[in-house]
Amino acid sequence: VLVQLLLGPSIDGERHTKLWPALLQYQKIIHSRLNDLFLELVIDIDMQVAFIRQVDTGELEAPKLLRRSTLTFLDSVLMPYLRQLLTEADAQAQRAVVSTGDMLEQMKLYEQSQSTDKAGFEKRVKAAIEKARKNNIISAIRGSDDRYEISPTLKLLFSAEKIASLIKIYSGYQEQMSGSS
Repeated sequence: VLVQLLLGPSIDGERHTKLWPALLQYQKIIHSRLNDLFLELVIDIDMQVAFIRQVDTGELEAPKLLRRSTLTFLDSVLMPYLRQLLTEADAQAQRAVVSTGDMLEQMKLYEQSQSTDKAGFEKRVKAAIEKARKNNIISAIRGSDDRYEISPTLKLLFSAEKIASLIKIYSGYQEQMSGSS
């Protein structure tokens, strides 16, 4: 469990059926070991998701063990869309599923209207989708080439307030783009 948490980005009760019970059973020991490394264990029992994050050490200089992944503009635009789909699916007690086509269509809202490099834009969108997959924000559904399940971890990584803030910023960007064409 400890190694899986360190490898990241999360443990999911649905995907990690053997690790999840062990995490709950040895939660105090795992929490203690992570604290020794200046890391904090975050668990949401209801969503059956756990991940680690760097502890805020204030003025104390502590090593940073976790890799950070910088989000490009398209990466950060994709997150509110996925989070919205996750919220809608949760409200209906369903799994949150999205297709590559749906993500491409959503991202077209952020393509410059005067842009002539459609292939380049699509390539950057597919790179954002691949980054979300590599970071386990989405995971491929078996037997499907272009359908993904959205991880419940996304709720913990991006709070409703953070998503609302991003949506406000990006809706202003969309208005600016549509006004310039």
